[in-house]
Amino acid sequence: MEAGQNFKRHRRLRSSAAMRSLVRENHLRMDDFIYPIFIVEGENKKNEVPSMPGVFQISLDHIKKEMEDLLSLGIKAVMVFGVPDEKDEQGSGAFIETGIVQEATRLIKKEVPEMLVVADTCLCEYTSHGHCGVIHNHDVDNDESLKLLAKTAVSQADAGADIIAPSNMMDGFVAVIRQALDEAGYTNIPIMSYAVKYASAFYGPFRDAADSTPQFGDRKTYQMDPSNRMEALREAESDVEEGADFLIVKPAMSYLDIVRDVKNNFKAPVVAYNVSGEYSMVKAAAQNGWINEKELVLEKLTAMKRAGADLIISYFAKDVARWLNE
Repeated sequence: MEAGQNFKRHRRLRSSAAMRSLVRENHLRMDDFIYPIFIVEGENKKNEVPSMPGVFQISLDHIKKEMEDLLSLGIKAVMVFGVPDEKDEQGSGAFIETGIVQEATRLIKKEVPEMLVVADTCLCEYTSHGHCGVIHNHDVDNDESLKLLAKTAVSQADAGADIIAPSNMMDGFVAVIRQALDEAGYTNIPIMSYAVKYASAFYGPFRDAADSTPQFGDRKTYQMDPSNRMEALREAESDVEEGADFLIVKPAMSYLDIVRDVKNNFKAPVVAYNVSGEYSMVKAAAQNGWINEKELVLEKLTAMKRAGADLIISYFAKDVARWLNE
């Protein structure tokens, strides 16, 4: 190119670390994160999940210290999953007053009240068959399941949950839960809906952590086909109309186009769920020395923000807090 010819000098804004920081468009903050925790029954239990290095199932007596540690890192919200000792056909452990999520929620709000509790509202961890509802004729009965999900949501609100997060993907679940919460006097409790939840292979390690693998069949009649895009907008639209306050897209990493679609089409905060398989693949690669874990994780979580996520549910939240505080 001839000397003096005019062309754009984009590299001017990449010339130093300070310059790149000055013009950076998206940032990760600890206020963006929700950390999932798994609560088991019993005492003095802290079991590392074999397929999720650094993630533990903990008993109630470990909760106070865990919450204090999280707050010290700047993590202000947890999503609580229960791992009960006993299961039955109805998943009654999900909605009884002494359920493990209810007990954990009461303890968190008593000991560390500033921690925001997001209660996972589903039946799969509590049913003997591992599905997210009531089984009739070898299939999940949508409307019968809604009744139990509504009971679960109210019992979690009774225990002090700040946000109800129904993850079951039954048709009408937001409408039924919203009505039940309102009738119980919880009009100010928001619903963080798993609005767009795909039937994904990325959930494998979670089923190890939560002991929620289906005993027969799969969840493809209620979770979404990974091939579909427009279906995500239909699902999200229904949830917004029924009263959802937040919209979750799950999984996140392979569905960033869906995160952007939801962000562009709806005004509710969008939550990207950085799921267990996404976590475990990175941890395995890092343990083998194949990647720079810190750089890769921060890059992919920033990509979720760039795609439109307002919040991120991630098992990496503790790691990110330490890296951002360095």
